[in-house]
Amino acid sequence: MQAVNGGEPIRVVLADDEAMLRRGLRLLLESSGTIRVVAEAGDGNELLGAVRAHAVDVALIDVQMPGKDGLSALRELTALPDRPAAAVLTTFDLDDYVSDALRYGANGFLLKDADPAVLVRAVHDLAAGGAVLDPRITARLLPRFRGATDNAHEVQLVRGLSARERQVLELLSDGRSNADIGMRLGLTEATVKSYVSTVLSKLGAQNRVQAALIAQRVAGAGDRW
Repeated sequence: MQAVNGGEPIRVVLADDEAMLRRGLRLLLESSGTIRVVAEAGDGNELLGAVRAHAVDVALIDVQMPGKDGLSALRELTALPDRPAAAVLTTFDLDDYVSDALRYGANGFLLKDADPAVLVRAVHDLAAGGAVLDPRITARLLPRFRGATDNAHEVQLVRGLSARERQVLELLSDGRSNADIGMRLGLTEATVKSYVSTVLSKLGAQNRVQAALIAQRVAGAGDRW
């Protein structure tokens, strides 16, 4: 596993109001040798300040923080130039913030008790432009969103994609980065980025996580695309 930015470590900011959790995550991530935690934040204001003060590749954000919470900070974060990829850190008890976090541009959801190797890999995938969804979270998200959508409509949207676009969607729904998708399909990263943009537009998805959920809902309905 290699760092990004020409061999430089991936720069991460941790936002959580529990100092012990931040310390544990810092030790875990930095022990990989490919990730450097450039700042920690105990609330949303500190998070935004850290992102403005440092070159940050990935922000890991707890939503439920005092003062400016993580959700409010995420909404402001998406408006910043060169915003970092942002994943929500959560416990198994998902709250109603999930749909808002998706709408505000969250690139994924991670459980705080995830296996260390999973967290490290997730940070690499986020830095490379991928979307991350812990499988345990996906199992909770799908029932929540299934009832609020027209599955037949989503099936038609997916079937309306070209064969190549469906291949990109399938890999995207597995959380693959653009670089990984390109390597698997024999495409340049720029070409994959163009395909991803087209797929999001055709599905009416605002980000990769929403597209992944649509793909998984359609697959869960038994459609073979």
